[in-house]
Amino acid sequence: MAGAALVLAACGQGTTRPTRPSPSPPRPTPSAPATPAAADWPTYHGDPARTGVLTVATGRLTSAHQAWSTPALDGDVYASPILAAGLVVVATEDDTVYAYDAASGRPVWSRHLGTPIDASILPCGDISPVTGITGTPVADPARHVLYVVAFVAPGHHLLFALDLTSGAIDWSRTIDPPGDSPQTEQQRGALNLANGIVYVPYGGLYGDCGQYHGWIVGQPVSSGAPPQPSGSEMAYRVGCQRECALWAPGGPTVGNDGDLWVATGNGSGFSTFDYGNSVLRLSPNLQLRDWFAPSNWASLNEYDLDLGSISPVLLQGGLVWASGKGGTGYLLDQSHLGGIGGQVASGSVCPTFGGTAYQPPSLYLACFYSNQVMGVTIDSAHRSFSPLWTKSIDRPGAPIVAFGALWVIATSTGTVLALDPGSGRQLFSYVGGPAAHFATLAATPGYVYAVLGNKLTAIQVQTAS
Repeated sequence: MAGAALVLAACGQGTTRPTRPSPSPPRPTPSAPATPAAADWPTYHGDPARTGVLTVATGRLTSAHQAWSTPALDGDVYASPILAAGLVVVATEDDTVYAYDAASGRPVWSRHLGTPIDASILPCGDISPVTGITGTPVADPARHVLYVVAFVAPGHHLLFALDLTSGAIDWSRTIDPPGDSPQTEQQRGALNLANGIVYVPYGGLYGDCGQYHGWIVGQPVSSGAPPQPSGSEMAYRVGCQRECALWAPGGPTVGNDGDLWVATGNGSGFSTFDYGNSVLRLSPNLQLRDWFAPSNWASLNEYDLDLGSISPVLLQGGLVWASGKGGTGYLLDQSHLGGIGGQVASGSVCPTFGGTAYQPPSLYLACFYSNQVMGVTIDSAHRSFSPLWTKSIDRPGAPIVAFGALWVIATSTGTVLALDPGSGRQLFSYVGGPAAHFATLAATPGYVYAVLGNKLTAIQVQTAS
């Protein structure tokens, strides 16, 4: 790609079928993609638990180079790329979904889902000039279905089920949180698929304007049939008077038992606890099972220091990790979160944003505004943690682990970096163009994918045992 630099360092609503002229690149006649010998990465950070680790590839990074890059997509991209059935899928704020052959970059299909919202009509926010698809879609590779939520004019969130092979719309339905205005609810967090249900999180717009709440709306899809127009969905609203957004880009974390784990942003209360800045454990049918909040929850509310700037991380030894804007890391007991001040351990870390990667015993944090990536060692046996290393990176997105390296995007410059997970030493860099804040990557054996300068780019990786 012209201008790119490569460096290897030392080492509801019924079914709809909207149409419009095909976005760039032109949509070819759908055809079956060439399926690489690859594992799927069908959701944000690869799995329902959001571990961010490619586990099927062996070997360690020895060299890498750009394999291919698409023409510019039709809008900004805040969602993560995902992979399923040999395709890499990316969605834009112009409400368009693209699918490319994961190995060759050949365009397989594109689908425009509606007219996005003109950002100027919203009461606040920082996504412009339009806002459309912001949360990362989720794929069901077994059924060849892709689920994606689009914000469409005149102002509703629609859940679409697309045929993964062709991009055809199987069905769509309204998935707005009940009782709140769609214009003040932002679908920022990634969708998750578990328990036969698509879970859709919501928070507010940047600026905390309007009467909004944190929500999760669940749509059962286990039958494979289109849902009924209304009544089949379920919903959970965080129990605060206002705010308490579920906005973390990773969306809900799902454990092996099917329970959901989320963390909330600031609430509006300063005297009476309101579930702002909390970790919540929800049942598969979205009932509150347990919760935790730091003892300084009121101060976090007052100064907008969201604990919910990342999704909770399920750790070995029955522990949970939470950290946020406030720069404190918390270890919690999965079986008893402990309410206010109920952590089993806490300590200073960098202010955390976006998402994490967890490869035991190490946890990797992105600290967007302090321009750092931090490695933390979790001692599950002694229920404690300690810093491993810290590296300065300009506006880092959420890291992932693949090919024996930690991969992260420096979003202001659009630089993809590969680091040694044990030391933070730089192994590789590639400059491709600015990325959305909190941007993250996807991986499959042989490749890492990132959206840089509104172009989907594949980096091919060579490894050795």
